This record gives sequence, structure tokens and C-alpha cells, in this order.
Amino acid sequence: MSTESNNLVSRRGLLRTGAGLLLIAALPPLPGHAAGSSEYRIVAAPARARLAGAGRPETDVWAYDGTIPGSLVRLRQGEPARLVVENRLDQETTVHWHGIRLPNAMDGVPGLTQPPIKPGGSFAYEFTPPDAGTFWYHPHANSLEQLGRGLAGAVIVEEREPVAVDRDLLWLLADWRLTDEGGIASGFGNRMEAAMSGRVGNTVTLNGRVSEAEPVRAGERIRLRLVNGSLARIMALRFEGHRPVIVAIDGQPCDPHEPEGGRILLGPAMRVDILLDMQEEPGRRYGVIDDFYEGLSYRLTQLAYDEQRALREHPLDAPLDLPRNPLPEPDLAAAERHDLTLQGGMMSGMGGMQGGGMMHGMTGMGRDPVWAINGMSMTGDGHAGMEPALTFQRGRSIKLVLRNETAWWHPMHFHGHSLRVLSRNGEPVPHRQWQDTVLMAPKDVVEVAFVADNPGDWMLHCHVMDHQMAGLMTVLRVA
Repeated sequence: MSTESNNLVSRRGLLRTGAGLLLIAALPPLPGHAAGSSEYRIVAAPARARLAGAGRPETDVWAYDGTIPGSLVRLRQGEPARLVVENRLDQETTVHWHGIRLPNAMDGVPGLTQPPIKPGGSFAYEFTPPDAGTFWYHPHANSLEQLGRGLAGAVIVEEREPVAVDRDLLWLLADWRLTDEGGIASGFGNRMEAAMSGRVGNTVTLNGRVSEAEPVRAGERIRLRLVNGSLARIMALRFEGHRPVIVAIDGQPCDPHEPEGGRILLGPAMRVDILLDMQEEPGRRYGVIDDFYEGLSYRLTQLAYDEQRALREHPLDAPLDLPRNPLPEPDLAAAERHDLTLQGGMMSGMGGMQGGGMMHGMTGMGRDPVWAINGMSMTGDGHAGMEPALTFQRGRSIKLVLRNETAWWHPMHFHGHSLRVLSRNGEPVPHRQWQDTVLMAPKDVVEVAFVADNPGDWMLHCHVMDHQMAGLMTVLRVA
């Protein structure tokens, strides 16, 4: 595993002059990538990684291409991609290309959209990404354990024209439950945790390692792509001494804006792109603090200014807006309205909730689900014969009202589509935000809309993986 946190090299030299030098740095090609193409071979297999830093024991992990995180996949907007996944684990797996609007057969849900990839087997995922932005990939088979042991990687779909920044950085954040000996703690599928906040770890890594500092240069503008690859940990990031501007959420550009209260809220599976103008003095350091959980704040890393002279004296004079993706705009006046209510969890008294026969894959959690949507529970990762909770006519505009009647947070992820977030608890959501993973606080009511333009059976589930496995999942059909 590389010990460099970002391992950045110059991808392009001078882009253009005026308003200073605009350079873009990118992660280099990684194993499995055919240089100059959109073809990858990605191998899922056991590996070892030094997650907790120098001087700490290595950890036995499951990894893509032997690294934590797995190979960075760089694709081009509107150009066909082919990604062959080879399974060298001792159990079945699949890969879900999280947030990418792709054909249903390529969605990676075992049984529902494809046969699982057996040990020693492979599967070719082929699709053309319509949207530029920040996405990621992870298993959708035994996903609680496979993701929890390290199977995750980032996908960057590049804009057709370069964005005016000096550097383009990726931070894939993940949290781990490690033992004193450096191993991954057992106990996946603990029923008590599944009924509460899920499996929150004790170690947080940035691009596969505990980070002390990340190097920056005075005067530069950075595009920072944040990905939360945790099983359950929600993050609220503060950049001390800086004013980050959010320019995209879940891969979809939004109106540039500073985060409310200065904190970037990042639920499991969410991505947020920010622009950071590094306007402090050379040689200084500033903490990046995660203080989501009351009384449990910690320093994720530091922005460490090098000693070089500032790249420029004033912030870069270039637009903050990213080019919009070709998302179909829902017709709100004509939209069908449907309600989906999240139920269950500890203290809910849901022990007798009927699973409607959808008990497949509930390994290690007992027989009874602890979560439901509209009174029905679907457990596990997905399987053949999952009946849809709702069916939409292709091309129709749909308005969903998501009601969280539980006492817990839920990042609700919808496959195959992006959702226009309209309101939260009756208040309009500003900044034209589209998301595929909507973080819901306890008792939240969130209204979203989309055009049902992608045919197939699509999962809607909580991305706290314990919650998904214990019943907080359903299927929506576009026919």
C-alpha cells in the first residue's frame, strides 16, 4: 500500500494564462488501468494495509487491486467504459457503481440485476456515464462485512472541459473498528448495533491511512472531493481558518455556497466537492475537525502550508460554478406523489414487524428485521424476486415524501437516479441540490422529485449498512 496520502502528480501543464497559472494535479494511473482508455480490470482479494500509521501493525483487509482504497477509476463523461471485476475472495461478491446513472443490468445487486460473481469468477460492467462528478464503487453482496473489511474505491468522471483549479484532490474517508493488535474486530451484524447507530469504528483513515497532515501551498485553489466510505459514521467537517465553498453534492453540481454553520455534513456514501482558496501564510497548519458526535470530536488531519512563496496574492479570479449535468427536470405540477415512511429501530417496539417473506441474506442478525419502509422489511443485499413497493411509468415525474419516524439518522440511497431535494421539514432546500443519498435526521420529513427515466428494479435503502441488512430497504420499479 502506498504511504502517500494523495500521491499527486501534474496531469496537465499550463492550461491557460491570465488570472495566474492554472494547474490541475491528478492521481496517477493505478493498477488495473489500461492507460489512455476507459477499460479497467479490478481484482477483489485479501491484502494487508497499514491503516493506523507508521509503527502500528498491518491489518488483514479485503481490497481492490491490493490497495486501500482500491484503484481510482477515472472515466470520461459520455464515453463508454468497461470494467472487469475479478473475484479472488472465498465468497460471492458484486460491485455497485454508486451514484452513476447506468443501465439496470450493470447496477451490481445480486440476483436482482445480475448473478453474483462466484469465487474465481469475473463480471464485465459496461456503461456510458452521462454525468461528470465524484462517485464511488463498493460491493453489494455481504456488503456490511465486505465494505467493512476494505472493499471500496473512488470513481471520478471528468468534465469535458477542465475546471479552473490549481489542484484536484480526492479524500476517501473510511472508518474502521480495529483491535489493539491491528486486526479488524469481529462482530459484524451485531443486532443491538443494527437497531441503533450501526457499526461505528474507532479509527478514521484518509485515503487508506491515519493522516497527520496534508500538504498545501499558499495562494492555490483546490478542488477537494470528499467521499464518506464508512459503514455508519456520519461526519461534520470544519476547516479551521478557511471558508470552503460547496460546488457539488453526490456528483451533481449545485449553486456554490458555504456550508451552514461552517460544517460539511457527510453521511455514509455521500460525496461533497468543495473549492478551497488557500489564503493563509506559508508554514502554518490548520486542523480539519470532525465534530458530528457530541463530545467525540477529533482531528481528521491538518492543512499544512509549505514554505514556498504564495502562488498568488489574491484568490483565483475564475468562476466557482461547475458545468451542469444532463439531468431531466421533473414537472412538479404534474408529478405523482408517494409517501415512504421509515420505521423501526431500538425503542420502536417493532419486534413483530412482518418481513413479507423477504428474509434472504439476514445472516448473523436473528430472524426478525428491526427496520421497515411502509411496514415492509427487506433484509440483506438484494435477491431475485424482490417485489417493488412502488411502480412508476417510465418518463413520469415523481415526487417522494420521505418520513423518518425513527429516533436515528439514515442516509437514504436511491440507485440509478438522482433526486432533486425540494424541502426539509416544510422549508425549501436552497442551492438547487440533487442527491442520490439523502441524509435524514430523526423525525425529518424530506420531499424529493425525479423523472423515472431509467427502466428497471432499483434499490432504495439506508446506507448505514447495518440498517440495510436489518430491513431498511425496498425496491422501486420503473416500467
